[in-house]
Amino acid sequence: MAEQAQYEELARQFSAFGAVKREMGRIMPHECPGGSAAVLALLDRHGDMRMSRLAELLAVDMSVTSRHVAHIAARGWVERLPDPADKRSRVLRLTPSGRAQTGELSRRTTELLAHRLAGWSDEEVGQLARLMGRLRDSFGRSPPPPTPAQAT
Repeated sequence: MAEQAQYEELARQFSAFGAVKREMGRIMPHECPGGSAAVLALLDRHGDMRMSRLAELLAVDMSVTSRHVAHIAARGWVERLPDPADKRSRVLRLTPSGRAQTGELSRRTTELLAHRLAGWSDEEVGQLARLMGRLRDSFGRSPPPPTPAQAT
């Protein structure tokens, strides 16, 4: 198990990671904020899905998911279709315009990362991707521990 000082340094690094996220946000088209980009990426990666599944993957409330979906639907990037399994529900599907937008977002992100990580070896980039995936999986496996206020 890592030492306390290592966890403290990791927490500092996570705080500083906000600068990376802000720069990535600045390169996105103004009509596609981060939440919308996340929805498009998930639909591109996982295919058609119900809003409830999308909220689960985003790890946000349904009301937040609904706002993101309304934003991208208004731009014609997603369509809401009747769910064949339950006609009362809707399934979200990327439109051709949504696929094009997803491609543009991916291109911009890839170019930024390639530029910023130009001095990194392929092995280092691969290691970072693996470790970030492992970290994400560690947070997604189980509920968070109780906060000090919840523990009392």
